Amino acid sequence: MSNPFSPSTSKPGHGEINVSILPPRTPSLKTCSYQYPLKLVAPDPLHVDDGTLVHTVYLLSYGGGLVAGDAVNLQISLDATVRLVLLTQGSTKIFISQKPDVITKQVVDVSLSNGSALCYLPDPVQPFAQSAFEQRQNYHLPSLHGANLCVCDWVCRGRSARGENWNFWQYTSKNEVWFSPSGSPKQRLLLRDNVLLEDGTLTGSFAGRMDQMGAYGTLIIYGPMLEGLGKFFMQEFEDMPRIGARNWDGEAEDDANSPRKRREAQEKKDGLLWSAAQIRGFVLIKFGAKEVEGAKRWLLAMLREEGSVERWFGERALMCLRS
Repeated sequence: MSNPFSPSTSKPGHGEINVSILPPRTPSLKTCSYQYPLKLVAPDPLHVDDGTLVHTVYLLSYGGGLVAGDAVNLQISLDATVRLVLLTQGSTKIFISQKPDVITKQVVDVSLSNGSALCYLPDPVQPFAQSAFEQRQNYHLPSLHGANLCVCDWVCRGRSARGENWNFWQYTSKNEVWFSPSGSPKQRLLLRDNVLLEDGTLTGSFAGRMDQMGAYGTLIIYGPMLEGLGKFFMQEFEDMPRIGARNWDGEAEDDANSPRKRREAQEKKDGLLWSAAQIRGFVLIKFGAKEVEGAKRWLLAMLREEGSVERWFGERALMCLRS
């Protein structure tokens, strides 16, 4: 008996998210589709302070992680003026590979329109011992300063409770931001940020090179909506105490109750180090901490103190940073 249904066009591991505008000005999650091993969950959207309806999608995987050889490909498109929050419900676990050349892969490709905004603050990737993982995040902008990004890409040492300490085969993560000049079919690269942890001896141990860090990450900030957030990070970085430097900013040396002093004390406890730089309109922050919880505390404190993320995307956007 012949099948009366048309063949499925779905592919394993492929997903699609499209947020569009319904008349007159209502953001709508037009498409949210996925196939195993990818899973997407979209709770009810929430209104933020300015009355805008913001959609949230959780990126999940069956069993809480990706099995060796899995491949995930997620396509995201945002229409003009819409906002989307991407989250996870825990660390993305990368399970053991029998051989170093059996690589688990994930690609997230995001196309933004003028005035749209993406906030992607997930839990860290957690590669198990003897795992191999490659991921790539591509962001396509309609024009210079035409869209907004606040995205975090970070990784932890593995299962520390089981003694794992950066002893995986390979971890690669690449973030690229592109834009199309007006009237040109060619795209122009604005930003490329690569993290490559690969041991040529295949012993799979990077502990000696990580300076006792248990988590390492990158935060990318871009766009007019988040300009204040970028300036905040840059100012805080410039005001950080330097070895042997005197305090010329007028703040009392013994003012232990100021937000900066409290944060600096907590950073010291957590062994947190960070730096910030500006390039082509982006603010790029690199950070590391002895444990994931320390990195979460610092990032949550910084974002809450400045306030832009909660104002534009709602309190839910910071959910993965809460301990």
